[in-house]
This record gives sequence, C-alpha cells and structure tokens, in this order.
Amino acid sequence: MVHIFHTKCILSPSTFFFPFLLIGFLVLSTGESRTLFACDPSNRATRDLPFCRINLPIAVRARDFLGRLTLQEKVRLLVNNAAGVPRLGIQGYEWWSEALHGVSDVGPGTRFLPEFHGATQFPQVITTASTFNDTLWEEIGTVVSNEARAMYNGGNAGLTFWSPNVNIFRDPRWGRGQETPGEDPVLSARYAVRYVKGLQGNVGNRLKVAACCKHYTAYDLDNWNGVDRFHFNAKVSKQDLEDTYDVPFKACVLEGKVASVMCSYNQVNGKPTCADPNLLKNTIRGSWRLNGYIVSDCDSVGVMYTSQHYTATPEDAAADAIKAGLDLDCGPFLAVYTEGAIKQGKLKEADVDGALFNTIVVQMRLGMFDGPRQPYANLGITDVCLMSSNQLALEAARQGIVLLDNRGKGPPLSTVLHRTVAVIGPNSDVTVTMIGNYAGIACGYTTPLQGIARYVKTIHQAGCADVSCRGNQLIGPAEAAARQADATVLVMGLDQSIEAEQRDRKDVLLPGHQQELISRVARSSRGPVVLVLMSGGPLDITFAKNDPRILAIIWAGYPGQSGGTAIADVLFGQTNPGGKLPMTWYPQEYLAKVPMTNMGMRADPAHNYPGRTYRFYKGPVVYPFGHGLSYTTFRHSLAQAPTLISVSMLPNHFQNSNTTTLTNGVRVSHTKCSDLSVDLHVDVENTGTLDGTHTVMVFSSPPEGKWATHKQLVGFQKVHVVAGGLQRVALDLHVCKHMSVVDKFGIRRVPMGEHTLHIGDLKHSLTINPTIEQIKY
Repeated sequence: MVHIFHTKCILSPSTFFFPFLLIGFLVLSTGESRTLFACDPSNRATRDLPFCRINLPIAVRARDFLGRLTLQEKVRLLVNNAAGVPRLGIQGYEWWSEALHGVSDVGPGTRFLPEFHGATQFPQVITTASTFNDTLWEEIGTVVSNEARAMYNGGNAGLTFWSPNVNIFRDPRWGRGQETPGEDPVLSARYAVRYVKGLQGNVGNRLKVAACCKHYTAYDLDNWNGVDRFHFNAKVSKQDLEDTYDVPFKACVLEGKVASVMCSYNQVNGKPTCADPNLLKNTIRGSWRLNGYIVSDCDSVGVMYTSQHYTATPEDAAADAIKAGLDLDCGPFLAVYTEGAIKQGKLKEADVDGALFNTIVVQMRLGMFDGPRQPYANLGITDVCLMSSNQLALEAARQGIVLLDNRGKGPPLSTVLHRTVAVIGPNSDVTVTMIGNYAGIACGYTTPLQGIARYVKTIHQAGCADVSCRGNQLIGPAEAAARQADATVLVMGLDQSIEAEQRDRKDVLLPGHQQELISRVARSSRGPVVLVLMSGGPLDITFAKNDPRILAIIWAGYPGQSGGTAIADVLFGQTNPGGKLPMTWYPQEYLAKVPMTNMGMRADPAHNYPGRTYRFYKGPVVYPFGHGLSYTTFRHSLAQAPTLISVSMLPNHFQNSNTTTLTNGVRVSHTKCSDLSVDLHVDVENTGTLDGTHTVMVFSSPPEGKWATHKQLVGFQKVHVVAGGLQRVALDLHVCKHMSVVDKFGIRRVPMGEHTLHIGDLKHSLTINPTIEQIKY
C-alpha cells in the first residue's frame, strides 16, 4: 500500500426543519451552552433507566427505549427531522448530513458559520478515484470524520452522513457521475469499503460517524430527454444487477460494514426501490446482513405515491415502504401517514418498532445515548482545517490528476524556459468550481492562476465569461496574451451549471465557443500550449488530441480546495502525474446509439446497441478506462503467479458430467470460496529518469467460448518507484469474487478452463479446474 506522504438529496419544500442539531442525550443548540438531557447523570428521572445504561447490550437498551414510546411518538421518529420526546428528556435529531468529499452543508443537519469557517474540501470523488490509492481513500475518510465529530461536538453537525455515492458511472452524460468512483464495479466497491472504514472508525461495534452507501440501486439518470429520476423505471436484467449495479453496495455492507444504505427514487423493473422487499428486506438486510438502517432518498416515499402513482393511497405507500424494509424517511411522509396506515390495518405497530429499532441501535453505536461519556469528545474546532488535512487534500489532488497526452518527454513547462505564462480560460481562476457538488465551505482555495503564479509571471485572460462560453468576444484578448507569453495554459471544461444533480448533459462536447477559444489560442501562442480540463464527466476533445500545437493535455477533474497548487506542480514537474481514468472517454458519435434509459451493460449487435463501459463496449474511444501517462516510463515483469487453481466442490454439487461443469462453470455458492485466492507478484521497474508512482492494474478475461472475452479489472495497487529502481507488488486475487462471471439468471459462477490475466502488456494463463471435496467422517 502506498501512503500518500513521503515526508443527498434535494430538500423538498415540504420537508420540515426542526431546531438545529438536537439529540436525546447531549444538545448543543444555536447560541446555547452545553445542555445535558436524558442519559446525563444529573437527570435523576432517566439516568438509571435501562436505555441509559452503557454496560447493557445495545439491543437491550434499544428495546427498552422503544417500549417506553407511544405510537404517536414513534411515527415522529420515522423521518429525518425526528421529533423529540420531552418526557424522556429526548430532543429532536436531524439525520440528514452529507460528507461526500468533506463535511458539507448541503443537508440541514450541518451548518458552518459563525463557529466553523470551513472544513477540508477534498477533490471530488471521481478525481480521488483516479488515484487508485485505497490507502488514501481511507485516510481522507478519517480526516472527514474527525472534522465531522469536531463539528458535532461544537453543535454544528449530526453524526449520520449520507455518503458515499457508489452508483456505477454507466452513462457519460450523467450529471452526478462526478460523485462516484467511476464505471468499474471492482474499483467502486474498493473505494466504498475504504472510504466507509475511514468515516466509521472501525472500533468494534462502535461508530465514529455513520456512513451511508447510496443510491440503491441502478440509479444513474437524473433528467434526460424528458425522463426524470422520479418517474424512471430502470429495466435491469438479473445479470447486470448482480455483476454491475449491486457490486459496490454488496461490498459496502459485507466488507465495509456500513451503517446505512439509501434506496433511490427510481423504480427497478416496475417497483420503487424503497418499496421492494426483495431489494431491501431480502437482499440488503437478509443476504448481506446489514447492521444498520435503510433510509429513503429525500421524499422518495412521497414520490412513489404522488409522481409514480404506485399506490392508491398515501397510507398504502407508507405501509409498503416500511414492510419492504425501509427504516427512515428523508421527508415528512411517514410522520404524516404511518399512524393512519396502522389504523386502517395496512401496517402493524410491530413493523414500526422494527424500523425504529434499526435507527436507534445506530444512534446508540454512535454514543448518542451515553450522556457526557462521548467518544471522540476531545475533537473540537482546532481539529478542523489542520495543516496536515490541507496537505492531504493537496496530495489527493496531485495523485488524482491524469496526464492524458504529452508530446514531450517530460514536464511541459519550465521556470527557466517559460518565465511568463499566459493563463487563459473560464476555469483558470475559479474557486468553488474545484470542489464540485455536495461540498461545504473550504478552508481556503488556491486557483490554477494562483498556483502557476507561484512559479512564474502570469498574464491572465478568461477568454469566456463562464464555462457556457456563449460568445467569442473575449477570444481576441486571449490570443493577444498568448502571443506575449513564453507558454500558454488553457484551463477549460465544465462546472455545476453544465453537469450536476438533476442536470444530465446532452452531449460530451465542450460547451459553447470553448473549442474555438482553444484552437485560436493554440494558433496564436508564441510558445508551447497545455490544455487543462476540469470536469466530472468525460469530454470528446478529439480536436485537441489532433492539434500538433497542443503539447500536453491534463484532466484535473474537480481537484478540491488545493487544486490550483496541484495543477501547477504537475505542469512544472514538481509532481510526476500518476492518475488513471476511472471512466471511458467516448466520442460524441457513441451517444446516438445509447439512450440513457437503456440500462443494458452488454452489447446487443442485433439492435445496434454497442454496450457500456470498457467491460462491454469495444468501439472507438477518445481515452480508455485506466489511461494515464507519466513523465517517466515503467516496465512490468511477472515474478510469481500460479498456472493452476483447483476449485473444491462437495460431491452433491459436482455435476454428473465434467463436460457440463466445464461449459457452465461452477456456482460460487457450491465452492469453498474462502480458500480460493491467487497470489500474484509483479515487479515494477522505473526505466525513466524521474521518480514516479505507478498503478499496477490486473485484468482478467474468462475462457473463450460460452463466456464473453471481455476484460474485467480484478486488482490494482499503487507503488512509488525511484528512477532506475524496482519495486515488487503483491496482489491477492480472490477467485470467486474476481475470476467469476454472472450468467443470465444472475447466478455467479467460476468458469472452468484457461483464464488470462493482463498486467500492462503482459499476459499470463491460469487454468481453473474442479475437484471433489472429500467428506471426512
């Protein structure tokens, strides 16, 4: 593992807002001093009640608390702005807070001013994912949870954060793709696990903060071509659900031990996800054994009645959601209609008790019923915006920047050769653009212009009024600046006015006159030209790739509060870029063949459907998944790898015909999966003249024949290698998780026969054979 140091929702107008941050044990409300409630030792009426005794099992305490509530009190606890129970000393609590890539004030559960002037705003998730550094992801989660706890202790935040977003970035037009770790399910799953662990703290059953993996499931359309997320019915095959859409959520629950999962607005195969017992009760809580609560996306329960007309009455919607396994409603719907559903016989009070048990247990795991004996009580305002946290945000941005093209052999700019640099473009001097959406107030900013100005003298021209670039009136002054400078840096791309929640793109082209600005400035520039792109989604910049006057192209994503410093460090070679694209960059022509409403992952040649993501689409691309250059060069060699793996099966699962087993593959459920792994050792040699970091990516393709020969990412690890040096990387590949495929019935199988591992230009054959497990008596 590489350590990086070498030294949701939309608030409905109907959503209520209770007084800020109220909870049944310790309250820090606006303008007030610390006030202790139910479980404080000074409260003689409640301090000795079982639900306040921290020496009792949490389940016992939760049941005791539930048993003391009236039905009217219970239903008011089913919503995000949960009401208080004054007679028990319990104050209200706002469940909705966000921490996608830093503590955010998007939800009503968190506010900054006047006490807190900001929190560390890391790069947007799509940029952090491009680091392929899972150690970094957990470290970021740790810093975010430190700052979240500090703000909670100061009365400015809750402890339940509805992050991360682990949906698959299936379509390049999706406005929220920026929030995700990209298009690959293995990458997204690994990100989910490590970020959740950083947030939650991993201390036994206790929680530092409670994370939430969202939006379950097959949610990746917001508003496209007259179809919005509130009305969309995602038609998904069992195969795609199992091997793509559900993979990150399953890992989040089983490996990350996440405390919450959020169901989405859309329907899946005709059922709202928040009212589907197969998805919620049977899968999340049943098969995956969630230890936590399930929450709706905001107003989802109301949407299934008012927009989707899925139920005849609002009471039916409330009953269906709770019986399906929903525990908490973001929105007022369940507080309004649950009691009526019970009176009408559509729901039992015991169903409500089951939902509340799950939320109360999470609160107790957070220490919210422990009185003043709070874990992490030492964290305060001095732990927010630490220099070390700011440095981590900078390092994340440096590692996340992707060098897409470079016609030279090293860094494009030099402080010796390029003493004056023209910095041009609508994103050249931006601040909040760099932190993307679901962000908070940053500790501070360094813009690209400011970052470059730390190295050399700059001449600045915006070239466009904003990223929409509707006119070309400002291009002339930009051309003049480029003629005067020794080099030119164009900082172009998108922002939240182009791609965002409820704002999907119509195309993957640069907006307005941006292409004209780039081409005209490149023709006018006296020196080399570097194109820097800020965006969450991919862009078709084929014109720039083919322009010989553009020396290098860099994608910075949305690089966070320190993005300008990171960009400048890469431009001048202080940082050797090592980021890799977590999503495919498609040509514009691709979009005509893939309506956003088509959820199919696999190609369907009969209907001229090309498939999606690098796993299933084999047509032309602008840049492929995993692409990213360096100022140095690396060479792989295989140091250790098995050539044969035996899959153990019990006799009652062994097929009568070996031929059948070889054809269909072995069901994962019929094998001893825990014992099946591949130890792979890869030597990485830096054959260049500069130190650099490199991501070893291992892909696997199944045997030819019945199974499609698409490559699938199965492992990755980032390694730092000095110039001329060599590092050995050890990867452990789990056979049943990584070498398996999913059949059309949604059954995961391990194909028998010769698999191929791909590491860069290397290929290695690995044969998997079935054997009968001997039964010992």
